[in-house]
Amino acid sequence: MKREYQDAGGSGDEMGYSMDKMILAAAGSGEQEEEVDELLAALGYKVRSSDMADVAQKLEQLEMAMGMGGEAGPSAAADDGFVSHLATDTVHYNPSDLSSWVESMLSELNAPPPPLPPAPPAPWLASTSSTVTGGGAGGGYFDLPPSVDSSSSTYALKPIPSPVAAPADPSTDSAREPKRMRTGGGSTSSSSSSSSSLGGGGARSSVVEAAPLATQASAAANAPAVPVVVADTQEAGIRLVHALLACAEAVQQENFSAAEALVKQIPMLASSQGGAMRKVAAYFGEALARRVYRFRPTPDSSLLDAAFADLLHSHFYESCPYLKFAHFTANQAILEAFAGCRRVHVVDFGIKQGMQWPALLQALALRPGGPPSFRLTGVGPPQPDETDALQQVGWKLAQFAHTIHVDFQYRGLVAATLADLEPFMLQPEGEDTEDEPEVIAVNSVFELHRLLAQPGALEKVLGTVRAVRPRIVTVVEQEANHNSGSFLDRFTESLHYYSTMFDSLEGAGSGQSDAASPGAAGGTDQVMSEVYLGRQICNVVACEGPERTERHETLGQWRNRLGRAGFEPVHLGSNAYKQASTLLALFAGGDGYRVEEKDGCLTLGWHTRPLIATSAWRVAAA
Repeated sequence: MKREYQDAGGSGDEMGYSMDKMILAAAGSGEQEEEVDELLAALGYKVRSSDMADVAQKLEQLEMAMGMGGEAGPSAAADDGFVSHLATDTVHYNPSDLSSWVESMLSELNAPPPPLPPAPPAPWLASTSSTVTGGGAGGGYFDLPPSVDSSSSTYALKPIPSPVAAPADPSTDSAREPKRMRTGGGSTSSSSSSSSSLGGGGARSSVVEAAPLATQASAAANAPAVPVVVADTQEAGIRLVHALLACAEAVQQENFSAAEALVKQIPMLASSQGGAMRKVAAYFGEALARRVYRFRPTPDSSLLDAAFADLLHSHFYESCPYLKFAHFTANQAILEAFAGCRRVHVVDFGIKQGMQWPALLQALALRPGGPPSFRLTGVGPPQPDETDALQQVGWKLAQFAHTIHVDFQYRGLVAATLADLEPFMLQPEGEDTEDEPEVIAVNSVFELHRLLAQPGALEKVLGTVRAVRPRIVTVVEQEANHNSGSFLDRFTESLHYYSTMFDSLEGAGSGQSDAASPGAAGGTDQVMSEVYLGRQICNVVACEGPERTERHETLGQWRNRLGRAGFEPVHLGSNAYKQASTLLALFAGGDGYRVEEKDGCLTLGWHTRPLIATSAWRVAAA
């Protein structure tokens, strides 16, 4: 999504955050009129909030004039013919000045139409969502129960109508198939599209010329092409965000009838968008639907789900630099803490496939004076099939350590939750007869926030860590507040956060496409990474209580929690900042990523928004 704006002539910082702008525009309806006026002006609309009542009255008159607000009568056929005339010959004005636009439409409607030949009512084109989903009722991204009357809800929005196709030739007896509308890209033999910028290039509208079917080419060879006006994508995007926020507000107020009416409109509104915004809206729409219909996602209790979660994690590692950055900065802090030590011990609270530790082992092997004796304790969940997956990870790391001549020991600890750990489990086995004591480092990457779902669990784990007296504790967490008590606040924050995260995946994917052929690993990694993030979205939005484990908090909140638990921060230093910046420069699509130093901690973000934060801690002096 960002790269489209950049190609249109705008910078990523100024034009890349369309979702954020639309969220602000949709959420600003309850603010003061001055803020609304500023938002309307920023979006290119020449209208003040105080004039909206007059505009609404004119829109109602326009609706009545077009025959949509009155009762059906004998002149229905004539009205249909007149609407067809509007679709073919009417000049469509730029609606940035809403008042003058409505007046121009009213003046055209009040003018007597030219004589038209009798024609049957025009058929409807297939919705644009059908081209995305491959057909099906509703063309949505997820299946929902039977629809209800949306007019019963004050939150309901009118769906964007499908565009009108050319009327069928009266001399043709065969039925015409609905045309599938194309909203972007290059022209084809059956349709051609042209784009025009609105509001400084931030929005696009297309005019699609529908051509006849191949079987009717001879009968309609001389028929003129019919322009079809597609809804402005920016306006549809604002309506999409407004529908998402209104649905979340209805959920918070437990007005599920209103939320149900709204959640059914989200797939169609999302289909009008492209790239990251459409994907984010689809995942949030699915999560809201699960919340509304009380269809919560099941925990990863089966072998297939556990294996799939590990697969998604590995694809996320490959597709973007977030996990690489987390591992690199944590390893750098641990390496500096181990300087001059001959016996070191790392406790990893979430070892998974062990991807973090080969780089640290190699750095220790190259240390002047030779590598230290290295012991690794990996913590992981139990496997449903009772296989020892942790031991398999240990064997692979042991083989790598052997090839680089590092004295390596490994132990895997199976724990359903980190709160099950006790201090004696992290101590050396047997009696320590060495002259030099073992130096311990504790590492946690995206693990501590899960403890917030269990009351007292985080305090117990931090007490266990404090009891083993580590020299350093490295913590990597998402830089977001998805643990607010207000569902609407949590929803809005997560919508901002994940829209930026998906946007960065689009940027990284575009950078990788130069080196990878279509359908290669780069594309697969991006798709699987989107699923990885989509599962987090579903947990944040659809779950509550102990089931809601994705309880992300900001660096400031973690600073308060760790400080109360008896830890003090360790400055990561300028060396880690420089090396992390160098790492990102080597990553495809790295132009949009930003490393920042914040009070001795490092954050990685996309353009101006930080997304993950790395911090280091030690036990505070008594």
